[in-house]
Amino acid sequence: MSTASERVRPVVGTMIGDPAGIGPEVAVRALADGAVHADSIPVLVGSAAAVERALDFTGIKARLRVMRSFEKPSDDPAIIDVIDTGALPDGVLPLGEDTEAAGHATAQWLDELDALARDGSFAATIMGPISTGSLKLAKKLDRVISPTPGESYLVLLTGPLRVAHLTDHMSLRQVIDVISADLVATAVGQLHEAMQSWGIAQPRIAVAGLNPHAMGDEDRLEIAPGIEAARARGIDVEGPIAPDSVFRHCIEGRYDMVLAMFHDQGHIAVKTWGFSGNSVIIMGPPYLHMSVAHGTAYDIVGTGKADAAMMLSAMRTCGRLASGRGFEQA
Repeated sequence: MSTASERVRPVVGTMIGDPAGIGPEVAVRALADGAVHADSIPVLVGSAAAVERALDFTGIKARLRVMRSFEKPSDDPAIIDVIDTGALPDGVLPLGEDTEAAGHATAQWLDELDALARDGSFAATIMGPISTGSLKLAKKLDRVISPTPGESYLVLLTGPLRVAHLTDHMSLRQVIDVISADLVATAVGQLHEAMQSWGIAQPRIAVAGLNPHAMGDEDRLEIAPGIEAARARGIDVEGPIAPDSVFRHCIEGRYDMVLAMFHDQGHIAVKTWGFSGNSVIIMGPPYLHMSVAHGTAYDIVGTGKADAAMMLSAMRTCGRLASGRGFEQA
């Protein structure tokens, strides 16, 4: 078995999230674990002052290396590399509340993260916990990728259960109107290609039905034909499978991924199976882009209560997938 030093590890950029929240804290805690460097070469993007404050809050002993643009990373667990272009003005360091300044800075860091991934500096990226409130104050909410059927998808990961969502923030009435054979076939194809790029040579995909026992008109007239079209392209996909059992099948190892039809169908399964340590893939950009499944948690900033399990999971998973090593086996 190859060691971390023998493998080519990808450079993964992590945006610290809103500087007023727990993002900087969970980022430094995750990096202090030591395991992140086994899977990737990490670099933070954001406010060096916020990262320095997070080190003070957590009591973590690490040296901060501040870069104004991308440079060769230190690749040293004792050093935290952070790219700080000055998006947050000197002397401005919000804490525990939404601010316009934090919204502007967050938007700029997201743009920088995207640019560094597109130019090849980063092999993959992670978005720390952001505040939609701050982004709204700055009128920059459009910087956040919103899942759009046929274009981008939210994928939740928790241990052996991995769930992509055909639709996201839609009413059930809208979901019924949107589902089509073409949309299902497109999504299955995009999942198949993405998983192959992550190191899963023959992805096994299950498609959840929409109705009880997958026996409604939508299952028969739209979802099933979409699955057949994907299968005709050589994709290993099954369904529609009754939504009350398909997630258990994935947990048991029959499938690598489940395609859920709507937000709560997938989210309830994931959050029931496990919460701490979950991570998120946001499919859409032409590179691997991940995030954490929690918010800024303003109420516990600086108290030492912030749990870094989700950020650690995101960092380790991002490194594995970006290097084509697939999901960690449960």
